[in-house]
Amino acid sequence: MNENDILAEKVVTHMMENDLFSQWLGIKVIEIKEGYSKIQMTVRKEMINGFGIVHGGIAFSLADSAFAFACNNRNNLSVALDTSINFIKAVSVADKLTAEAKELHNGKSTGIYHITINNQNGQLISLFKGTCFRTGKKLIEIN
Repeated sequence: MNENDILAEKVVTHMMENDLFSQWLGIKVIEIKEGYSKIQMTVRKEMINGFGIVHGGIAFSLADSAFAFACNNRNNLSVALDTSINFIKAVSVADKLTAEAKELHNGKSTGIYHITINNQNGQLISLFKGTCFRTGKKLIEIN
C-alpha cells in the first residue's frame, strides 16, 4: 500500500468515527484508496417507505457517504456542490448494497465522482454523480 492510500484510510477512519448517520445506516468500509471508496450496508425494515419498498433516500445516502469518503480522503475537506441520482431497480429489506465511488476529475478546487450501487446479486440499482468543492482545510493532523 502506498503512502497516499495509507493517508486515505486514516482520513476515512476518522470520518467514520464521527459520522453517526453512516453508522446508523450500518455502513462497513470495504476498500479505500486515494480518490476511491467501496462501502457496503444491509437494508433494514425501518428503511421502508409507504409503498413497501426501501426509501430512495437510503440509496442516496449510501452513495453520498461513498462520495464523501472518496472526495475527502486526500485530507482536503471537500463538500458537495452538486449531486444527482438515477434509481434503476427497487431495493428490498435484507438487500446487501455495495457502493463504489470512482474519481473522474481531481482539480484544485473541485472533484467529480461517479458512484454505482449494486445489490447482492450484482444488479445495478442506482447511479450517482457528485461534484465537490475543495476547501483547502485539513480533516486530520498528520504527524
